Amino acid sequence: MKILVTGGLGFIGSHTVVELQNKGFEVVIIDDCSNASEDVLEGISRISGQNPIFEKLDLREGHKVQDFFERHPDIKGIIHFAASKAVGESMEKPLLYYENNLHSLIYLLKRISATGGAFIFSSSCTVYGQADQMPITEDAPVKPAESPYGNTKQMGEEILRDTCSVTPGLKAISLRYFNPIGAHPSAEIGELPIGVPQNLVPFITQTGAGIRKELSVFGNDYPTSDGTCVRDYIHVVDLAKAHVVAMERILNGKQEGNYEIFNLGTGKGSTVLEVIESFQRVSGMNLNYRIVDRRPGDITEAYADTTKANRILGWKAESTLDDAMRSAWDWEKKIREKDF
Repeated sequence: MKILVTGGLGFIGSHTVVELQNKGFEVVIIDDCSNASEDVLEGISRISGQNPIFEKLDLREGHKVQDFFERHPDIKGIIHFAASKAVGESMEKPLLYYENNLHSLIYLLKRISATGGAFIFSSSCTVYGQADQMPITEDAPVKPAESPYGNTKQMGEEILRDTCSVTPGLKAISLRYFNPIGAHPSAEIGELPIGVPQNLVPFITQTGAGIRKELSVFGNDYPTSDGTCVRDYIHVVDLAKAHVVAMERILNGKQEGNYEIFNLGTGKGSTVLEVIESFQRVSGMNLNYRIVDRRPGDITEAYADTTKANRILGWKAESTLDDAMRSAWDWEKKIREKDF
């Protein structure tokens, strides 16, 4: 069975491709390589022993999307990762985020709603804003977004929900995941941002590797245990497996209705300083970091109640924070191996 993975050369996408192949799916990848490298294909193939079909394509170009589906009429499902995803950058470039994240979704839905199929949407805990209670359940209010990035995820869910309501043949699941980190245990694929990292863990590992002079910790005056922000950090392999389970739920006809939402996380929050401590523990080195002012768009804390995903999907995150940080460090050392 053929599944399309958009953004399939990216961090979460590439790990999901591997897990799909491990389950016997034929995978087609679309990626414009704006924040990924075609070299990732080699890592995927080395892990799974299979070569996914790859097309370099910008999903904002509707005519090219249409042409793609005309050449691949047998696609039964889509897992949609392709999007700009940095909160800080979205505050500086809101129009880029609205164009990239919404146009691509709309063009894909136009195609799949015409033929029917399964659609997994890469959503985010940012839709909750600063939630009133922890842990966050799927029933928590969706508050005004704290950033353009978060707003595109809210709007994306609304677009998907509205489309499902008038398209009986379209079955969809939005996966609201928290903070993916780590790398494949083989160290063949991992997080490899182009330019300066926008996420915490690759900045930590690049600082540990000497690529960055120091890590900036944005604020230590939040009302948390050590004053730094709290997030739910989930190993990317655990997250990838959840996407496969969600896809199988739809394809096997087990979905309730034609639109569902699930949180994906560990159910435990960690502060920025606790993540730094975990890195220092698994790497055996001291990290050079400095406390700086708060960053616009950051919320105080967010961690998941995963009861619904655990019960209905039969899925649960298995890796610890140390597991994830160790795999991220192994990946960083491999791509910088000439320096170690």
